Amino acid sequence: MDTYKVLEIKQSIFEDNDRQAELLREELKKEKTFLLNLMSSPGSGKTTTIVRTIEALKDEMNIGVMEADIDSDVDAHTVSKTGAKVIQLHTGGMCHLDAGMTKQGLEGLGTEGIDFAILENVGNLVCPAEFDTGSSKNAMILSVPEGDDKPLKYPLMFSIVDVVLVNKIDAVANFDFNFDKFREHIKRLNPNIKVIPISAKTGEGIEQWAEWVRTEVKNWNEK
Repeated sequence: MDTYKVLEIKQSIFEDNDRQAELLREELKKEKTFLLNLMSSPGSGKTTTIVRTIEALKDEMNIGVMEADIDSDVDAHTVSKTGAKVIQLHTGGMCHLDAGMTKQGLEGLGTEGIDFAILENVGNLVCPAEFDTGSSKNAMILSVPEGDDKPLKYPLMFSIVDVVLVNKIDAVANFDFNFDKFREHIKRLNPNIKVIPISAKTGEGIEQWAEWVRTEVKNWNEK
């Protein structure tokens, strides 16, 4: 008979993170701060989309942004030009943020008076999907050049988000991206998901995205 104990480390880590995430959500609820966890691959247009979002909503709500990256402060510098409150988070080589790290970020940002906080997660479609950050809602950006088959390759990511922004639709004529196939793939994983085509470059679709944010922030505060 074996005399040693087997400890499922990964399961334990996830369970502990889930508890921290729920506590963080409760805190944000009391403060009336809506936190959006925004995920995507590198180069999908997260930062440009955030800038467009701030431009669309800055006269209606106070916005704070947490820019997470392994290193550098390029994104925080870009967002700071909008006048929104912003903080850069360095993950020290980690490819995702968890609830504890998000809480540290929010404490550094300061949520007093913030109606809408955006967490720009580390750019990849694997690790960020595994960890609950304590966000009110999860969103992701898929750019047209990445292809319509990504839900088949990264099913977890597409199954845990509430909304997908399909960015760079201004370039759709140059790429083999089939929206019907994409919606078919994604609805199998997540029947209730919202799909919003946008171009962060031209501004197309940004108002529809901003309206989704308005509705979710309002619902968060009324629950």
